[in-house]
Amino acid sequence: MLNSVEDGRRARSDMAVLRAEVRDFIAEEERAGHIQIGQQSWTTWNRAFSIRAAARGFVAMTWPKQYGGHERSALERLVVCEELLAGGAPLGSHWIADRQSGPQILRNGAESLRQKILPEIAAGRCTFGIGMSEPDSGSDLSSIRSKASRTDGGWLLDGRKVWTTNAQHAEYMIVLCRTSPRGDDRYAGLSQLVVDMSAQGVAVRPLITLAGVHELNEVIFDQVFVADDHLLGQEGEGWRLVTEELAFERSGPDRFLSTFGLLRLLVEAVGPEPDRHEAIEIGTLVARLSAIRQLSLDIAGRLERGERVGGIATIMKDLGTQMEQAVPEVARKLLDGRPRRGGSAVEAALAEGILTAPCFSLRGGTREILKGIIAKELGLR
Repeated sequence: MLNSVEDGRRARSDMAVLRAEVRDFIAEEERAGHIQIGQQSWTTWNRAFSIRAAARGFVAMTWPKQYGGHERSALERLVVCEELLAGGAPLGSHWIADRQSGPQILRNGAESLRQKILPEIAAGRCTFGIGMSEPDSGSDLSSIRSKASRTDGGWLLDGRKVWTTNAQHAEYMIVLCRTSPRGDDRYAGLSQLVVDMSAQGVAVRPLITLAGVHELNEVIFDQVFVADDHLLGQEGEGWRLVTEELAFERSGPDRFLSTFGLLRLLVEAVGPEPDRHEAIEIGTLVARLSAIRQLSLDIAGRLERGERVGGIATIMKDLGTQMEQAVPEVARKLLDGRPRRGGSAVEAALAEGILTAPCFSLRGGTREILKGIIAKELGLR
């Protein structure tokens, strides 16, 4: 029992040292002008930042060293991710690759694919896109129309994907496509292919948001050749793989820390002596944040133990995005300044929060779809 208590103390001490290390890195980046609190997020693309973060050991933390990883624990990775997100770091160049694409290749990719791609991700030099959503399919991934047919040495891919974050920068995309005709089981016959975005037949079209930002894209595949060793798992296993991938996508701290920078600036603006109304509004947000973080920590532990987290990850994503969207609404009510880009730090962060918050409950699955998944998990439908 004594050893166990001592191990716990040592682990907490190690985590505190790691948090301090990441905070020092964030402070260095702020001083250098590379981070603007509340005006960037984990989707903001900055290759140079990712390379610097990787050099500090903050990318591919849990992966084997043979692929450029650092063989650290999932808890250590969670600590680093929390601090980077809370610090407003521009993580878009490596975030998706580190969060889900790399682990998917590590678990289900051919050895040749692992050796080719994973070290590039670990070095911060590789961006991945998520090739799931399609035009006219909504949130029903089983209705996708992209298809790949057999050819000598691989596959020929045709189709379209939409809302693909940072596809204009991506070196690769994991594409969910149909590799055999749809039958009675609508989830059968789907596969995942790792597509080289520089391949002939790949076209990327920008989708400019109302905020004037180019992060989202439509991607067209026209007879794109994909080599056999770029198939993940076995042909027809795509649905199993994509649901495993979504568990990682929906359960991390990026699902409740997107507007943390604005919350931090709001607290600073209100000051150490808030009035009763300010204290209630901010206290409610902080309480919600704390509860959702505990849920995220629990999910991280389950994932590390190899346990299934589909339903609880879906609940966390829904709760987290609701909280993220509440932050700019509370800030708008409490702050004297008006939201405007180019204004003070808090005014610019408020403008960014208001403009981006609507997408939080869309990306990773709409709120309606998530509630349907939760109901099914509980046996209610």
